[in-house]
Amino acid sequence: MADIYVPYFERAKEGDEVFGLVYGKGVIASVWGDGHYTFEVEYENGSVVPYTNEGYPGWNTGKFDFQTVFYANDIDFTELDFTPTDEVLSPKKIIKLRNKNSLEIKCPSGIWQPLGKCPGTIADEYLEDGKFHLFRKGENNA
Repeated sequence: MADIYVPYFERAKEGDEVFGLVYGKGVIASVWGDGHYTFEVEYENGSVVPYTNEGYPGWNTGKFDFQTVFYANDIDFTELDFTPTDEVLSPKKIIKLRNKNSLEIKCPSGIWQPLGKCPGTIADEYLEDGKFHLFRKGENNA
């Protein structure tokens, strides 16, 4: 008999502790149960993000279908990259790597992610604030 697919957050409830790969620690603030987005998470930094039952974020542009939020007890932090960068990139180098899809960004959670797996607004804010140390050369992520 085939396994029946049950979305990861099928049983989500308000107050559940979660960890988002982009924003870090958070709590499920609301559960709607119907529609495309079925719950929202409020993060410690004040960001509020809606998610699907699979944990796909509301800022997802549709180019990627990937889970970015997990129950806090389920995440394995040993698999995540929190290392500091060894080189501060110039704005010119950041733009060049961005155009080549070879740029990584240190998300507010402290995890390095390919630029496409983080909301574009975060990268724009970092650039505007001169936080060039939060970017590094990565693999080609096209």
